[in-house]
Amino acid sequence: MQAVDLQVLRSVQDWLTAGQPCWLSTVVATWGSSPRPVGSLFACNAAGQVVGSLSGGCVEDDLLDKLTSGQLAKDHPQFFKYGITAEETERLGLPCGGQLDIIVEPCQPTAAARAHFEHLTRRLESRHTVTRHVDLVKHRFDARDSASFTPLEWDPVRQTLTHTLGPRLQLFIIGAGMVSQYLAHMASALDFEITVCDPRDHLLKDFPGDGIRRIAEMPDDAVRKFAHDSASAIVALTHDPRIDDMGLMEALRTEAFYVGAMGSTRTSASRRMRLLALDLTEAELNRLHAPIGLPIGSHTPPEIAIAILAEITAVRYKRADAAKEHLAAISGG
Repeated sequence: MQAVDLQVLRSVQDWLTAGQPCWLSTVVATWGSSPRPVGSLFACNAAGQVVGSLSGGCVEDDLLDKLTSGQLAKDHPQFFKYGITAEETERLGLPCGGQLDIIVEPCQPTAAARAHFEHLTRRLESRHTVTRHVDLVKHRFDARDSASFTPLEWDPVRQTLTHTLGPRLQLFIIGAGMVSQYLAHMASALDFEITVCDPRDHLLKDFPGDGIRRIAEMPDDAVRKFAHDSASAIVALTHDPRIDDMGLMEALRTEAFYVGAMGSTRTSASRRMRLLALDLTEAELNRLHAPIGLPIGSHTPPEIAIAILAEITAVRYKRADAAKEHLAAISGG
């Protein structure tokens, strides 16, 4: 979702910078089956260019027609509901019983609007949260920096929208080896932003995949710059302690929700002793998942990547212990 949000906001910013008026739409409530969650964004301009999605169906085409013909949100932000009748639900391709409430904002290329959307995109690009406030009655909008994500709030009585936008989940991979390649590919399918860091430039240049940020720096410096927040998972996969340990020293002091390192039980014990000698605390070291991944008996690079991604997912949803206990029970361990 964060990646799509940033894409939508960048498009609005680009259109306004080019002097083109446009519209920004936000899903504020859904009922019944809905293919897109609350907070989803959609933007379009008078030329018919669109980005983002509200429903994954025909709502976008109908909304574009209403906007460009002046039927909706011509001069001020407006609330609009789709799926009120069974006939409309069927005509627009909404799921059975589905309803969709949206806020549509006309965006003019004023200095204030350009500054507003520049601020939003800058916050998301730097992996920080930002909260928009839109008042439909007073025809006003503003944004303020926020420390954490909070759910969208729509007040139908006051006609106000409060929408916090936050960073996309990031998988920060130390090492450009084979396991990293499989892991990056699989995590991309789960909408992670992928960053691969390896000071060995010749390996990094050959790392496959589109849309991957490649960083040829020592990992401690790169972690400080790019993976210090609570939406990041950091994995050390080089098998070279001169590289992995540097990244882990920094990673275990960040707010990253997951930190893991590849290696056997013996290797992990040796790593722990080294990191203790480098002034990490017991509490910091207890955050480290090593050996990395859920114990599914993995051996090949793709199997190891599956195990790592499974554990990251479990930790993200705070079910790692339950998952490991279940696997141990069914394997007789």
